This record gives sequence, C-alpha cells and structure tokens, in this order.
Amino acid sequence: MSLRWIAPVLLCLALVACGPPRKSVFPPTVTVQQLTVLPEGSWQLAVRIQNNSYSSMDFTALEGSMQVAELVPIRLHATFERDIPAFAGDVVLIDVLPSAAMRQALQAVAGKGSAGGLAYHVSGSATAKPEQEDAPRDFAFSGNDWLSPVPGIPHTYR
Repeated sequence: MSLRWIAPVLLCLALVACGPPRKSVFPPTVTVQQLTVLPEGSWQLAVRIQNNSYSSMDFTALEGSMQVAELVPIRLHATFERDIPAFAGDVVLIDVLPSAAMRQALQAVAGKGSAGGLAYHVSGSATAKPEQEDAPRDFAFSGNDWLSPVPGIPHTYR
C-alpha cells in the first residue's frame, strides 16, 4: 500500500525540480579603464562595467564619485543602455571636469612616465535589470586602482 503513495510523491518532486533555476545576481565591478585628457582640460573616462552575475543584466545608469589621490571627489554620472552578458564587461564613456588640484596631480604623474602612478577610488551605484527580474535596481560599487601614463600616447592614462 505504501508503494502506491511513493510513486506519485516522487513524480511530484521530479516535476517541481524541473522549474527554471534561479540565477545568482552579484554587484558589478566598476573601474576606470582609460582616462584621456581632452584639449580644453576636461577628462574623458572609459569606465568598464564588469557583470559578475550568472545572468545577463541590462545596465542603464551610473551614479557615483571618483576621488583622485586624497583630493575632493568629482561626480560620475551617465545614462546609457548596455546589455552585458554573464561574467562579461563593457565600456561607457563619461566626460568629467576635474578640479585644478586633480589636473596638477595628473601632470605630476605624467612627468614620471610609465613609472608614475596616481591612486583613484570610485564608488556609487549602477542601475541594472537582471534578466530574470521585472524591474531594475541599484547595485552599489566601490573600488580602488591606479592610473599610469600610457607610453607613446600623450594625455592618456590606464
């Protein structure tokens, strides 16, 4: 008699397990891939967004700040449309207006050539919609790295 109940229960458990698996979603990594000093003195940042999730995500905005050395941070803001697959990255261009102190710090590093480096910190939030969700949400990011002059390419740092 118990065998008649075991088979249907096992069948129900097997059907429940057939549902789509929920993919894990993690905050992205945001870094400055390249900084170019434009002729009028503003900076163009190539900001890399690395999707660290097991599913693709539709990124639509970045809002945050960038601090160079220990100087006052500047605002990072951009709206865009990027569908970034799982564990992949893409780049968005953001124009910023640095302070005079930031320009001086970058010029001091430029004088040292490829041996020079300038620490920076980015933090803020990236707005994205994971593929299995209905609405976008904000993901916090924070990271530190260095900018160094690119040999042979004036006014460019990586």
